Amino acid sequence: MNIYAIKAIYRFEMARTFRTVVQSIASPVLSTSLYFIVFGSAIGSRMGEVGGVDYGSFIVPGLVMLSLLGESISNASFGIYLPKWSGTIYELHSAPVSFVEVVIGYVGAAATKSIMLGTLILITARMFVPYEIEHPIWMVMFLVLTAVTFSMFGFIIGLWADSFQKLQAIPLMIVTPLTFLGGAFYSISMLPPLWQKITLFNPVVYLISGMRWAFYGTSDVNVVVSMGMTAGFLVVCLTAIWWIFRTGYKLKS
Repeated sequence: MNIYAIKAIYRFEMARTFRTVVQSIASPVLSTSLYFIVFGSAIGSRMGEVGGVDYGSFIVPGLVMLSLLGESISNASFGIYLPKWSGTIYELHSAPVSFVEVVIGYVGAAATKSIMLGTLILITARMFVPYEIEHPIWMVMFLVLTAVTFSMFGFIIGLWADSFQKLQAIPLMIVTPLTFLGGAFYSISMLPPLWQKITLFNPVVYLISGMRWAFYGTSDVNVVVSMGMTAGFLVVCLTAIWWIFRTGYKLKS
């Protein structure tokens, strides 16, 4: 294991984040704060409880996941796409670095940024709505597992994309709608029976449901199933990345 290569990639990516701290950290936190102000304080104060939880507090796990997914994908996809765009990816190919070390460096940095952002959002949420974390260890597990898994997914998008438009297409057109339809602002038990079954095909439901259970001990889906679905997607992403580096797909052209 080339530890020096991993450190070099990790430090470079983290340095890029701190050079653009306004876009990378301040902007997502500000955007999420607006959700807390509008849905948590303004609208939430006029709504009843959902699943025995005050509405303002109920949406906290969903909003954390909303930001976590978007930033994990964005950080990892831009991190690996920029070397492709500038041509420096070929220097990485010629270096004595395995794909495992490349993935650890880029995905590790992207996941670290997302976890930092998620933590800041949780701190910010305290300013607007009260909430308690009933299962803090599970919350940290979901936070880390989601950040790593979707950083890997973003890494795949960055390898696949050959333009900045494609780089943003999947997060904007697929991931964000799935997050909004995944129970971030409501419980799927509030939907008609048919739509409750259809919603279960949305993978984001399991992430939000698992995180909400970690906060309040209540969820739409069993927490073990939620953890299993997330771990399963992690394995799929790992397999896809292994195949890309093994075949050179989108790397050698």
